[in-house]
Amino acid sequence: MSPEQNAPGAGERDEEITVRDPVSAPDAEGRPRRATRRFPLFTRDTARPEGGGRAAPGDAPAPARQWPILAVLLTVGLGLLLTALDLSRLGTLLVGAALLAGAVLRWLVPDVGMLAVRSRFTDIVTYGALGLAIALLALMVQPDPLLEIPFLKDTLHFTVSG
Repeated sequence: MSPEQNAPGAGERDEEITVRDPVSAPDAEGRPRRATRRFPLFTRDTARPEGGGRAAPGDAPAPARQWPILAVLLTVGLGLLLTALDLSRLGTLLVGAALLAGAVLRWLVPDVGMLAVRSRFTDIVTYGALGLAIALLALMVQPDPLLEIPFLKDTLHFTVSG
């Protein structure tokens, strides 16, 4: 092809441009883009996290497709309700257990729907760490804690009096 034919607005093109994937889609002047390893200048969309597919077939009702997130949210809701009903230790322990269950679901179930927010590793670490922290704090609630960690008392006295 001569340079005159390649110029923008050179008239109708004889050849058909086929788009194999978004990388090879034609640019503003109609030329096919070359495959590149560089990231695009502007991100147009985001990829679904791994495991972010439906937890049930597409023809199933919405609650069945999203059962993992519903199980975690309903358990957290029950824990908050128990906390509001003056059973704070049991309620917060249930909230922590729900987050730990979310981490286990994210690890074991291949497609967890909306429970998948980030990468599988990040979700497991986040749900697990938050669930463990909430559960441990629920066990250390005063008065009469079920779990006592001796160095925490010394640390608190050191930071307040020091």
